[in-house]
Amino acid sequence: MTADTSVPDTVVPGSLVPGEAQAVAAGVVSEAEHEALRGDIRRLSTMLGRTVADQAGEELLELTETVRRLARTAVTTGGATDDEIARLLSGLDAPTTVTLARVFSQYFQLANIAEQLHRARELRTLRDDEHRPLRALMRRLATEADRGAVEDALARAELAPVFTAHPTESSRQSVLRILRRIAELLAEGAGDDELHAMVDALWQTDEIRPGAPTVADEARAIGWYLEQLGRRAVPDLVAELEAQARAAGFTVPSGARPIALGTWVGGDRDGNPNVTPEVSAEVMRLYADRALRIHREQVDALVHELSVSTRVVEVSSELTESLALDHEALPDVHDRFIRLNAFEPYRLKVSYVLARLDNTAARIEDGTPHVPGRDYRDAAGYVADLEVMDRSLRANLGERIAAGRLARVLRTAKALGLVLAALDVREHAAAHHEALTALYGRLVDPVIPYADLDRPARTALLVKELGLGRPLAPRHGTLPEPADRVMATFDMLHDAQHRYGVDAAHTYIISMCQGIDDVLAVAVLAREAGMIDLTSADGSSSLDIVPLFETVEELSRAGELLDALLSVPGYRRHVTQRGDVQEVMLGYSDSNKGAGITTSQWQIHRAQRQLRDVAAGHGVRLRLFHGRGGSVGRGGGPAGEAVAASPFGTVDATLKLTEQGEVISDKYSLPELAHDNLEILLASMLESTLLHQAARWPSDVHARWDEVMGCLSGAAQTAYRELVDAPGLPEFFTTATPVDELGRLNVGSRPSKRPGQGARRLDDLRAIPWVFGWTQTRMVVPGWFGLGTGLRAARDAGYGPVLDEMRRWGFFANLLGNVEMTLAKTDMRIARRYVDVLVADEHRPLFDVIREEHERTLGEVLRWTGSTTLLHRHPVLRNTLAVRSSYLEPLHHLQVQLLAQRRSIEEPGPDLRRALLLTINGIAAGLRNTG
Repeated sequence: MTADTSVPDTVVPGSLVPGEAQAVAAGVVSEAEHEALRGDIRRLSTMLGRTVADQAGEELLELTETVRRLARTAVTTGGATDDEIARLLSGLDAPTTVTLARVFSQYFQLANIAEQLHRARELRTLRDDEHRPLRALMRRLATEADRGAVEDALARAELAPVFTAHPTESSRQSVLRILRRIAELLAEGAGDDELHAMVDALWQTDEIRPGAPTVADEARAIGWYLEQLGRRAVPDLVAELEAQARAAGFTVPSGARPIALGTWVGGDRDGNPNVTPEVSAEVMRLYADRALRIHREQVDALVHELSVSTRVVEVSSELTESLALDHEALPDVHDRFIRLNAFEPYRLKVSYVLARLDNTAARIEDGTPHVPGRDYRDAAGYVADLEVMDRSLRANLGERIAAGRLARVLRTAKALGLVLAALDVREHAAAHHEALTALYGRLVDPVIPYADLDRPARTALLVKELGLGRPLAPRHGTLPEPADRVMATFDMLHDAQHRYGVDAAHTYIISMCQGIDDVLAVAVLAREAGMIDLTSADGSSSLDIVPLFETVEELSRAGELLDALLSVPGYRRHVTQRGDVQEVMLGYSDSNKGAGITTSQWQIHRAQRQLRDVAAGHGVRLRLFHGRGGSVGRGGGPAGEAVAASPFGTVDATLKLTEQGEVISDKYSLPELAHDNLEILLASMLESTLLHQAARWPSDVHARWDEVMGCLSGAAQTAYRELVDAPGLPEFFTTATPVDELGRLNVGSRPSKRPGQGARRLDDLRAIPWVFGWTQTRMVVPGWFGLGTGLRAARDAGYGPVLDEMRRWGFFANLLGNVEMTLAKTDMRIARRYVDVLVADEHRPLFDVIREEHERTLGEVLRWTGSTTLLHRHPVLRNTLAVRSSYLEPLHHLQVQLLAQRRSIEEPGPDLRRALLLTINGIAAGLRNTG
């Protein structure tokens, strides 16, 4: 593998205003919409106050108002009333504390849903019909791109948002439905009585489950969002894509699947012992039940619309022949409907489709085999039935009819399949080697035990194994542990592919992938389960094996690793069988945790260039999967801008990214926002594919920018590592933040720490709670720490003029725009409260290090923006964040008091547990992107 000599990418000069996208994504930015939003929030908060008075007493309302006034004073005076708030809260009994926490948490729920409504309205105003992303893009493509290239990209296009669980975003469906209804009532201009009734309902609904959520609970929560997307946003957006393409002179091929939803909930086994093969199977049944319910409702509606009669118009011979086959396979349906629909073949066909959907649901529920003709084995059969009707209508003067409800049903069928969203499986690399150790231990031929092999020897063995047709162990009977447990997961995937179709579960992600032996191990195990056959003449593969590069070390070697992997003949044959596509996942969380935001982002950017070049050299299409979180420290920020800032040529008609944390509700709770978010992603993906395949700046410019980023990243990483390696940092972090309580409260199905014993080690902590803990305290260290030192080092090295020039670079502008937004949500005064009350004296000096770097980063970012205040271009948004801070203030004070109480006793009571969880959820809701 040669050195990385490829060039980066930029945005078109003048096309990106630093921080603009971040601001629009963060909240309402126009004065008019802000005033309307304030009116709705005042209205809702007044109703919430009246509800609190009616149901918890006037004294509680008075207490709430007192705390709120003191908090507002604290925000405006720099903490003058901090001690007064602390004294007031410390004297409260546990039930009162719970109720007070509920008030402020529910305020944010109501404020958030109102803000989402007004942000959707504002986006429609900012981007009228003439400037919608897809319409604008198609007009550009009509003049700037080759028609064949456009239609090829449209045929291959697949936007795949993958929804994952998060410990503070397992919202109950009851709460989600109430909030959605409140938004609808606001949009409709409903009267106070109806709206206030929903506020009362919200207050009387317990937002927290009595016990820790199970994986199935998390699947139901995520399934709620997926179901809403499947019913409206996805088919609407695909229809818009087809319409805009048609208006620009292009055609979206009938077999295209522009949007394919995905999920990790029920498949992410890495570190979660609760995700067993049985649980995965249960979750897939849950998703299938929702998908089939949507399909049945939509197909049922077709009966009323497809009343076309053969007494008026002909139908295709294909439809007639299909009806004859249907009669043979489902005679009972024919006998039941032929009298009514003798001259209405489309209605008769719909009856057969409905029967097959019902039979499919029964087959899945009962676990019985697929019977051709009676049920659908996968979505392809369902889509084929719908397409028979579509072609017949279009061939017989029914184009407009076909373009109506039937077209929508078809779009939904292609997007959702039989399971609503494809289930990805993720497992740690070590698990596969442990399983192979057990399997090889049963054989007599290995000279050296598998566990004793180093990586090169292990690789050589696995390369040889892929070329053999032998099984490593009989598939009947009990296998030795841990092989039995690992193989059960592969068997579950194999069964799911037969039960729902290959598209329902075809991705296997290897976390902590550090060598190609980690990938080959999965290939061998998948072969054992019958999903990979590399030796038969007609062999095939039904599983995409995806290495996840998540530390800076692996990211720096990403190209080298992929090159070595694709050079293995057996594995290359597997990739050929999967359509010459290799998916690679890039991890934002662990790379940030290990090296800081600047180096993490830079190494991910460089890794994309390397992977692009290596894949092209092997004749393989690269599909990048971006493991983004909600917070900037975990790759968050406006996804459309991130796509635009990607290196040229790295987006090839596909875009896959995780959606998680509070941003799921922020982006997808309302259909309008869901549509807007997906449209931006889809347009960005297509634009990068068709208009972003070459560098936009001369090579000498790229070389300068790379040189500066090398200097900047090196200094930033050094500063970050000095902090996280400092003696006492683990103790500082775990005492200053609620991270330990997050684990003890069991608010998610996955443990917050990796298995381990002994002294506190940050390496044992998962990336989500690492970012989450810092954010709860408003230090938000992972979102900015080290960048200030890096920028100053670059200027001190004489790179000041080049840094100014780098404003034109999409990658750099996006990085600093995201950090600016993070700094706007950072509050060192509040952070100081956590440190003063909760941290031991000997560890407090570490806060001085954090504060000094904060001041340095703030100064450097302001220098870059050319202003004396953050978000100076968006005073309305700055004011909105200030108002949020005044309501967050009481929750922070409550959390500090509750943490101090929790740590003074052995076992907390239920009220203390609940109050703590309410503050955690409330702060997360108030900041909106903590995970």
